[in-house]
Amino acid sequence: QFAETGGGLVQPGASLRLSCVASGFDFNMRSMAWYRQMPGSERELIAGITNRDEVKYADSVSGRFTISRDNVRNTAYLKMNSLLPEDSADYYCNRSPPSAVWGQGTRVTVSA
Repeated sequence: QFAETGGGLVQPGASLRLSCVASGFDFNMRSMAWYRQMPGSERELIAGITNRDEVKYADSVSGRFTISRDNVRNTAYLKMNSLLPEDSADYYCNRSPPSAVWGQGTRVTVSA
């Protein structure tokens, strides 16, 4: 139901844009979110967007990350600027609150 792409290995200060194509539900009616999971940690919500484009961010990414959505393409995006080594994680999208089914995620590694 969720196919995340766009991760990679980048240097500190770089930018990336993650994409998530969703299927199997009424995307335009649901709130969506990006989550990330660092090694040894629980998965955490870092950015959310309602079906009316109201957004919210975790303090750790506020001001650097931007969530958006395209209801025609059933796609959610996460633009990440000024990446830090501590942003290294596996990134997932899902509904908010999340469904039980998760995608494969996309890995972001920020390292010099």
